[in-house]
Amino acid sequence: MKPSKLITRKGILFLLIFSVLVFIGDRINFSKLVGADNQFFTFFQFFGPVAGAFLGPVVGVLSVLIAETSSYLLLGKAFTLVNVLRLLPMLFAAWYFGTKKDKVSFLIPAAAILLFVAHPVGRQVWFFALFWTIPIIIKLLPKKYGEKAFLKSLGATFTAHSVGGAMWNYIVPMTPAAWIALIPVVVYERLLFASGIAVSFVLFNTLLDRLDVRTKADYVNVDKRYVLFKHAI
Repeated sequence: MKPSKLITRKGILFLLIFSVLVFIGDRINFSKLVGADNQFFTFFQFFGPVAGAFLGPVVGVLSVLIAETSSYLLLGKAFTLVNVLRLLPMLFAAWYFGTKKDKVSFLIPAAAILLFVAHPVGRQVWFFALFWTIPIIIKLLPKKYGEKAFLKSLGATFTAHSVGGAMWNYIVPMTPAAWIALIPVVVYERLLFASGIAVSFVLFNTLLDRLDVRTKADYVNVDKRYVLFKHAI
């Protein structure tokens, strides 16, 4: 799907709605990131990857980047290394959510695992990186399972986690004990994020389907399986 498809009536409408939600979501802190001051997971984690499903992986990633950068500038965040690098995880999550079986979906979490265990601290807690086999396993499942909204959401949020976790290990000093302590937190947070992404996917499908039920545009991929109240139009 070409980036030019974003410059259309429905493409721009989606981007505007998505950008407003990103701006609002980035202002609502959910949990603090361990190891750095003034760094938080925000409400954005609950819906960020879904753009990949509606606009395709390439345009979806572009829309996430535009929305994230706009929010970044409007919120007046400092241009620090951590802040800039934190833009990356959701881009890969959007790609994961918008594709089926492709090399990037496998290579990103695999590369994150290798980078994590290559670090002296990561090597001591190598088992932490097993979380990042989840998106790989989901992509290897038969289509009828792997394409389920919740599993795609789980794979997307753990793809974001793999990118963020691998980077965090190199830019933020943490002890093996700190990584071990994060394990139950990761389980709790990622299950919540995956649930939020799945619910957001259903809501976006329903909203976009209602906005223009007569015009079927190939640049906004509404999944009819996840449209609520199909007979109430």
